[in-house]
Amino acid sequence: MVQPPQDSARLEVAGLCRDFAGRRVVDDVSFAVRPGEVACLLGPSGCGKSTTLRLVAGVDRQDAGVVRVDGRAISDDATHMPPERRAIGMMFQDFALFPHLTVAENVGFGLPGGARRNADRVADLLARVRLQSHARDYPHALSGGEQQRVALARALAPRPGILLMDEPFSGLDERLRDGIRDETLALLKDEGTAVLLVTHDPQEAMRMADQILLMRGGRIVQRGAPYNIYNAPLDRQAAAFFSDVNVLDGQSWGALTETAFGEFLTPGLPDGTPVEIVVRPQHVHIDFDRNGNGPLPTAETGMGARARVLRARFMGRESLVEFQLDQGRFDQVGARINAVLPGVFLPKPGTRMWLTLRRDRVFVFPRGEALAASGRTAAE
Repeated sequence: MVQPPQDSARLEVAGLCRDFAGRRVVDDVSFAVRPGEVACLLGPSGCGKSTTLRLVAGVDRQDAGVVRVDGRAISDDATHMPPERRAIGMMFQDFALFPHLTVAENVGFGLPGGARRNADRVADLLARVRLQSHARDYPHALSGGEQQRVALARALAPRPGILLMDEPFSGLDERLRDGIRDETLALLKDEGTAVLLVTHDPQEAMRMADQILLMRGGRIVQRGAPYNIYNAPLDRQAAAFFSDVNVLDGQSWGALTETAFGEFLTPGLPDGTPVEIVVRPQHVHIDFDRNGNGPLPTAETGMGARARVLRARFMGRESLVEFQLDQGRFDQVGARINAVLPGVFLPKPGTRMWLTLRRDRVFVFPRGEALAASGRTAAE
């Protein structure tokens, strides 16, 4: 088989749609995955990501659209190649190991002739997942992390050009996940496999993906590299999916929105448009130099806002302090603001402090109802 160039798509999905009981659960989904690339379908439960995976695998058939592998249609209006002929590997959260087969037999199960006729391939994969000493053991004798690595080795044994992974790490102990994710990613990159990963965990997507496909209501609403999608979310919902956020409500007048923290640019919005000022807790700073003398503007933070501590909690590596704004003439008076600070910082409830925002880390969005009234979409 002639391998496609590295910069061409190994997997391509175009205009994929699927309806269930009159409801569209996958709506015009399109994306491409290159060899050696990990693409992640990320979104909340029920957004259509697992259904998309099933359509690519061939266990379900789309109502519209096309799935191509190496430029050849394997499912469209006229063609529907069955799953076993697609040369697509699959890995699920329950691992689905055969309890009556040894580790080596599980890995070699999908190979022509089984594990014995493919002993070199099985041994190589077991060595690469550091399980060669368990070749003769049965799955029940392994830990969850070890079972996950056996499932990965089995999925890669036939050298599939594409691997589909549906929440593969969700059943693992949280302490094991990061290490196993890193090991898995290294092996997938080494094999040059195009990977389509489904998860609801944004940290998993950030850690593993080359591109994130953020889904909502059956559609891909934003796509991009993890850094870009985290630092340039398309709306409040996208920002909040990756971390906690603080939200201040305001209105745009003269392309500016006034807040207790100063003015923020809101170009292109009609006067009176409701807006949301969104900032993550780690970008809320406490100004320890003001000593209650009043807000002093700076180039980076703009005006400060005074707030009182509601409560503070130590979270291990950092402290979370919850504030309530207590002065100013803006709509944000009384708003709750959370700040995350490294180390131990536990001020007493009622303590008043000045807060500033990292203005280069603040997102300004039209509020949802303003978008709906204008007929625009968040992506616009």
